[in-house]
Amino acid sequence: MMEELVERARRGEPKAFTELMQMHMQPMYKVARAMLCSDADVADAVQETILGCWEKIGQLKEGKYFKTWMTRMLINKCNDILRAGRRFVSDDGMPEIADFDRHFENVEWNEALKSIDEKYRLVIMLYYVEGFKTSEISQILDVPESTVRTRLSRGREKLAVIYGGAERRAL
Repeated sequence: MMEELVERARRGEPKAFTELMQMHMQPMYKVARAMLCSDADVADAVQETILGCWEKIGQLKEGKYFKTWMTRMLINKCNDILRAGRRFVSDDGMPEIADFDRHFENVEWNEALKSIDEKYRLVIMLYYVEGFKTSEISQILDVPESTVRTRLSRGREKLAVIYGGAERRAL
């Protein structure tokens, strides 16, 4: 179904493109949130990605790679925002997750995620939350697949330490 929507969007059908974007809105939000702390920056990154997808969808060679292509574009937009210095990092970590994403909210998970470095957090989000394979993450982030596997492993280790520490504090 998604490939059909992509093909219709490539032919310039606004309804198909809108439906495609609605299907991917929450995943885009999660990826942008993993990289950016400000709600305004997250909204900007998502909005600019949607516009970029609309303008460049004709350049996408195969519809089955739409999600990877779109996520790569989103990460590039987030990196542009980070380079522009619009990011504010505080010791308090990331702000609350938006209302439309409440089912994803798990205080312990969010606390653990915000405490690990962005490069690990992003790979963990792409792998476990968005379901990308390590090869796809490698393409999205433009890093070797071995780097993705290493970041995943180190991210898991950091989360295990955090969760282990939380269990010890609860005892």
